[in-house]
Amino acid sequence: MKSMTRPLWLRTVELCRYYRRGPQQVRAVDQVNLDVKKGEFLGIVGASGSGKSTILNLMAGLDTPTSGHIEVDGAVLGALSRRELATYRARRVGMVFQAFNLIAHQTALRNVELALYFNDTLPRERRHRATEILQQLGLGDRLDHRPADMSGGEQQRVAIARALVKKPEILFADEPTGNLDQANTLQIGDLLAGLNDQGLTVVLATHDLNMARRYVHRTVRMDYGRLTESGRARLNGEETGER
Repeated sequence: MKSMTRPLWLRTVELCRYYRRGPQQVRAVDQVNLDVKKGEFLGIVGASGSGKSTILNLMAGLDTPTSGHIEVDGAVLGALSRRELATYRARRVGMVFQAFNLIAHQTALRNVELALYFNDTLPRERRHRATEILQQLGLGDRLDHRPADMSGGEQQRVAIARALVKKPEILFADEPTGNLDQANTLQIGDLLAGLNDQGLTVVLATHDLNMARRYVHRTVRMDYGRLTESGRARLNGEETGER
């Protein structure tokens, strides 16, 4: 099967992330072994609090494991220097959040441009690339609009543009449709699937099983920090018999 023969890009090995909540230890991610293949669309499904967001943050280099490690192209993420880790986050990874996380007083164009401030992109090139990606996502007439003047679906497309303008190798999407209605959910899902069709590796964390079934190649389920199930791979919306 095509999706099973893709090269491995990222893997977690006995990955754990524990933290304290008062007297209790919370095992947000608990001994997780997960492979992500280049070019696949992986869905991590589970209820709120299951550890989906935590594992995305760990793989994106935004958080540090308690134990275990993450390998990217064979290199251990935790062994990178601070500069190398910053480069990984700035150049190789795109991140999309449920809450959009746009800067309220900045325009759509400026919000996207800011993603290129930390990777030595020249100002003229920043403006060109930000304009181009917003136009590609159907927001060419919203360049000068601030978040409050845009719909939820438009704001999420701006957030996706901000992630894509860096030309990342992998896109982590953390409940990107959690604040959207059904029509906008399908629009964002179609957009992510289209990006994956163009070769972008996508890891989607969602509690929406219908969205996962509709779009992703493979699903894994998280429950109380642990992977509890691996779903069937999917091609063109149809399940295969492989696991």
